[in-house]
Amino acid sequence: MSLFDMTGKVVVITGSSRGIGLAIAQEMAVHGAKVVVSSRKQDACDAVTAALNAAHGPGTALSVPANISSKDSLRNLVDTTRAHFGRIDALVCNAASNPYYGPLAGISDEAFRKILDNNIIANHWLIGMVAPEMLERGEGSITIISSIGGLKGSTVIGAYCISKAADMELARSLADEFGPRGVRVNCIAPGLIRTDFARALWENPETLKRSTAVASLKRIGEPHEIAGAAVFLASRAGAFTTGQTLVIDGGATISGGA
Repeated sequence: MSLFDMTGKVVVITGSSRGIGLAIAQEMAVHGAKVVVSSRKQDACDAVTAALNAAHGPGTALSVPANISSKDSLRNLVDTTRAHFGRIDALVCNAASNPYYGPLAGISDEAFRKILDNNIIANHWLIGMVAPEMLERGEGSITIISSIGGLKGSTVIGAYCISKAADMELARSLADEFGPRGVRVNCIAPGLIRTDFARALWENPETLKRSTAVASLKRIGEPHEIAGAAVFLASRAGAFTTGQTLVIDGGATISGGA
């Protein structure tokens, strides 16, 4: 059996109707997982679910829309998943918000709170709903999609970077709490990826040039290039990995020296 085999495992992925979340859902299904597709819009979730079921067999995927800003909506996501599949083996917290692009001095309190609420507190809520059954079984994997923004400063997405740095610490602290009972918590920190979410960055010629110029691979990433890491962390291949932030950025954070 492959170390990356996910057969029989149930994986919940937020923000999985497009971008990185969609790529993770697709790759989890390829490796045999039962996938719960979740984002805000029912029709978007249903389209992904239909495609996964067509490609990998009926019953592979379940569509459960959820708004991460609503605790009740997240509770419904968890309850519906358990009612349908009976358990949750892995969680990928991918959904996030970034409603503001500009210096921190100009951000409104409302926008700042939305970023912190959706990118940190919502993850804490959802993990708190899913973790108890994992702890009881003595196994499980939780992955938060963070960002290299959490490792760097920014003049235009500072609040988002703050939230992603907090996600890394959330993973470290929960890994320490949950580890003795067999549950692992990690982060993936992508660099600039060609998604709708990051469109304001990669469609800006100057930002794109700056990002690719310092990266070792001299290009931005594609969503599928993050998906393999999510499978690694959720599968037996990642069984001894916890509390870590796996940076996948084409070398953007290690390059730039003379």
